[in-house]
Amino acid sequence: MADSQTHTASPTVTLALPQTVNGVFLSVVDRDLPSVMQYKVGDTWKTISSRELYQYVVGVARALQNWGIRHGDRVAILSENRPEWAVADFASLLLGAITVPIYPTLTSEQIAYMLKDSGARVVFVSTEIQLKKILTIQSQTQIEHLVIMDAGTSRAEPMAAMTRSGPQQRDFSLDVAAQQVQSDDVATLIYTSGTTGVPKGVLLTHGNMTSNLTCSMGGFNLGEGDISLSFLPLSHITARHVDLAILFRGASLAYVGFVEQLTLALKEIRPTFLVGVPRVYEKVHASVEEKAKRFPGSWFYPWACRLGQKHLKEVLAGNTPRSLAWKLAHKLVYSKIRGGMGGRVKFFVSGGAPLGRDLATWYALMGIRLHEGYGLTETSPVIAVNTPFAHKLGTVGKPLSNVQVRIADDGEILVRGPSVFKEYWNNPVETANAFVDGWFKTGDIGSLDADGFLTVTDRKKDLIKTSGGKFIAPQPLENSLKHNAMVTEAVVIGEKRKFAAVLIVPSFRLLEDWAHDHQIPFSGHTELVSHPKVQALYEGIVEELNRKLARFERLKKVILLSEEFTVADGTLTASMKLRRRVVEDRYRTQIDAMYREAEQLAATI
Repeated sequence: MADSQTHTASPTVTLALPQTVNGVFLSVVDRDLPSVMQYKVGDTWKTISSRELYQYVVGVARALQNWGIRHGDRVAILSENRPEWAVADFASLLLGAITVPIYPTLTSEQIAYMLKDSGARVVFVSTEIQLKKILTIQSQTQIEHLVIMDAGTSRAEPMAAMTRSGPQQRDFSLDVAAQQVQSDDVATLIYTSGTTGVPKGVLLTHGNMTSNLTCSMGGFNLGEGDISLSFLPLSHITARHVDLAILFRGASLAYVGFVEQLTLALKEIRPTFLVGVPRVYEKVHASVEEKAKRFPGSWFYPWACRLGQKHLKEVLAGNTPRSLAWKLAHKLVYSKIRGGMGGRVKFFVSGGAPLGRDLATWYALMGIRLHEGYGLTETSPVIAVNTPFAHKLGTVGKPLSNVQVRIADDGEILVRGPSVFKEYWNNPVETANAFVDGWFKTGDIGSLDADGFLTVTDRKKDLIKTSGGKFIAPQPLENSLKHNAMVTEAVVIGEKRKFAAVLIVPSFRLLEDWAHDHQIPFSGHTELVSHPKVQALYEGIVEELNRKLARFERLKKVILLSEEFTVADGTLTASMKLRRRVVEDRYRTQIDAMYREAEQLAATI
């Protein structure tokens, strides 16, 4: 296939890189660090040393060996983030087994599909809640052994007994067996979140997973003494990649099992490195906006925003402005935002989903550079990332030094390199369709600029083609709307229609406060979003965006929804990505009625 742009990044200085995840694990053990992991018990944070980690992993690996788990067998992990997740993962990989991570938010039926499809023989679960899911569907699977991380049940093997049984000294026979695993051996089978259709199983080798560890983190100076929160789901390759990179560099991980615990963990652990998805950064922004409106000295915040705008270029260049006014604004406003995230973060990274330019700009106004990255499960995951030394707002950074990126004639981003996946599990047709001339087709539309920075416009399948033949990229518009604290979700629609429109889920907590302030009575969300003043409020928000758009992009109608999107109702994936088609199907009646009414109105004019 012909291409319009190609980029191969210049080499970067990297650490000596093990060829397998087992090599990463053994390198962590060989360093003999006093703290590689932290976890909370009650109100106390406890540490795990390199030696203890080795003991726990080998104890679990021996139990798996006794059950006959061998090279190529599948071992599933159904758990929130906690040290036991990593222990189960490392123990399986030491034997050459393949780990199958499963989101703990999934239903029994969804889990059953993955367990059956993968043929997993063992499953590690975190709690009784997760155990009950497995027990209801175990007969449909090939699961032979259930292991539970929590104590207090006789219906599964206690993982604690396995970790305690590990040796105090090195098990050289197991070390040798671990080193016999090759870089081309499959390490993990990860099921995509499935924004459309049935999830596909992505096979990643040890070499895939390790190839990017130093390249993706080369621009971030991290090592012993640094600490990162592990709160993004480890079932997602982004979180797993980051955690492996942190451990490999000698830094420490603090596990946070539930996002509700994040705010407190940030204050208690005070991480030096923070990787979050845009939703996390959006919530911080919304919280600041809300507090600013209620703060007695409300002029501070607008003044700080204006001052931030004046020094925007300096911040984006990685410099700390020297003006006395900026320092005052930092003391009064900017430092408070950093303080809410622990106050010690040296590097803020965003990944897992597109980061809105407006949101990234706001953080820069507050003196914080967000380093946005980009990748997919199939690319292990990082393709490109902004770093402290190569950063450009509105892009996802430069491609990694070991990755080649090409832009096809139709704008699709094509990738090849050692991090690109092996194949889809038991799906040769989809595997063949995923490549063209040896390049992986990402399914994303993007461009490379003259400096080598990559910009991602949208998912190719999500582009909206109106009946007039114009293409609209919905994500940039949706991200701009979500930058307003009054908007929780926005879904642009208009495929094969005369004009584009938008479905909006309000921030109900803020909207309720606004309604009380404006003396609008309501008994529930349905009545609230139907009120003319509320409708006018959100039409005004959309109109503000429309003024910046080309005529064919403008959103001419607004539908306010009375319920939030959730993983449970299927409108969000387990990784919190929007299931666009599910949303459109769910609200098809309202959408069709809105377009019919618009057509009838146009006919009368």
